[in-house]
Amino acid sequence: MKPKITPLFDWLTSRAAGVLVHPTSFPGNQGIGVLDQASADSLFGFLNDAGISQWQICPLGPTGFGDSPYQCFSAFAGNPYLIDLQILVDHGLLTTGDLETLAKLPHDKVDFGALYHSKWPLLFKAYKAYTDSGSDFSPYGSFENFRAAENSWLTPYCLFQALKHHFDGQPWWTWPKSVRFYAQAAKDPLAKHDEVSEQAGAHAFFQYLFFGQWRQIRELAQARGISIIGDAPIFVAADSADVWSHPSLFQIDAQSGRPLFVAGVPPDYFSADGQLWGNPLYDWKAHQRDNYAWWLERLRANLNLCDIIRIDHFRGFDTYWSIPAGAPTARKGTWEKGPGLDFFKAVQKALPDCRLIAEDLGELAPSVVELREASGLPGMTILQFAFGGDATNLYLPHNLTANSVVYPGTHDNDTTLGWYRTADDKTKDHVRRYFRVDGREIGWDFIRAAYGAVSNLAVVPLQDFMSADSEARFNTPGLPQGNWQWRYSADALESLHQGSTAYLRDLAELNGRI
Repeated sequence: MKPKITPLFDWLTSRAAGVLVHPTSFPGNQGIGVLDQASADSLFGFLNDAGISQWQICPLGPTGFGDSPYQCFSAFAGNPYLIDLQILVDHGLLTTGDLETLAKLPHDKVDFGALYHSKWPLLFKAYKAYTDSGSDFSPYGSFENFRAAENSWLTPYCLFQALKHHFDGQPWWTWPKSVRFYAQAAKDPLAKHDEVSEQAGAHAFFQYLFFGQWRQIRELAQARGISIIGDAPIFVAADSADVWSHPSLFQIDAQSGRPLFVAGVPPDYFSADGQLWGNPLYDWKAHQRDNYAWWLERLRANLNLCDIIRIDHFRGFDTYWSIPAGAPTARKGTWEKGPGLDFFKAVQKALPDCRLIAEDLGELAPSVVELREASGLPGMTILQFAFGGDATNLYLPHNLTANSVVYPGTHDNDTTLGWYRTADDKTKDHVRRYFRVDGREIGWDFIRAAYGAVSNLAVVPLQDFMSADSEARFNTPGLPQGNWQWRYSADALESLHQGSTAYLRDLAELNGRI
């Protein structure tokens, strides 16, 4: 008989319901969902009336090519696309006419190409107006105090973005040797160049705006009794301020900055070539030597934004797939040992009250399961992955555990309606027989199943609450473009609010999720 393990964390002890929707999906006329309090308050009003107390989002960082929030220029910075520009109009840094170009962009999806050409010029125009006028604009407290408080990550990030602009967007490892790493660049005369210095100051201003607006959104959520579930990808982008400013923490060449090995997953049933992500891998021994200081700073920063953090690709803390840099696919690689429980012991000691969720999807080795159980972190289960096999499938409701988070699907899945419509006959038959339904309300069948599951937390994508089909899918893994674009309308949310909140509240009460 195995000895009973006392887990490091034990926080998911009561039942609740949540919704999954990223702020870029908010309605509005700025080309993308932004951090305006009216949109947030409308969402929170629906959640309150529906008995939903958790709001899950994707990472909030600044996105680059491909627009993925899972490939950001910084693990600490916020996405300037999310800044609500109306306050800049209200304070005279922009005009109402300036926003007309954004108002002409689509309202039902994000056109990131058009947004790039429209929003950045407005942000820089507002910054120039701020500096030229000597404005006392300080709606979110002192700008200088913000810069001082966030200096450890903000200064490298702003210089990174300024140099990236100077070098026409090229990745940092192609820059001259004198600025190839932050430690050198900070001392180089180029860092003091007027253009570079002005760009760095602008990016600091954008972060001031983002964090000020997000703080107001979070305070609004707290006033409504809503907890925010954030998202921290285990790996960071190669072309990021994180790698540029902390090269010793990654498996990269000390001279060129290029990765020696990169992240991904090996071939499986779904992909003959595996998945080649390309992120640089951590030098975990270097992290261990300073007691995971960078990771602890990252988690603290995330906890200043959110109440709970989902850690993406949890299994990488146990073992990770190491692919030689330059390999054309993820076929050739080796499993290497991650930091294991030692990492979570350091986290628990430094942040004893932090609440983490382990994204533990996919084929898991026994050691990964053991690490999750020893850490005590709740894992994830996806109902769309449960069908088409037999009764042993771990994602079937009868196989779930209380210390888990159940989803019909996540941001990486099709909507439940879209998934069912394209599923094979065997899978559809399994669903109908398992739930004893005819499939005509499959989205709601999955919502009811999630609410009724033994998992203490059930999170439903907003698209499923809205009975949306595949046109509302947020992301298709492996598809390089066309993702992260879906937006809902204010009318659609109002219709959901008026038509379904009483039923959802009753469902939550029946299943002990209020």
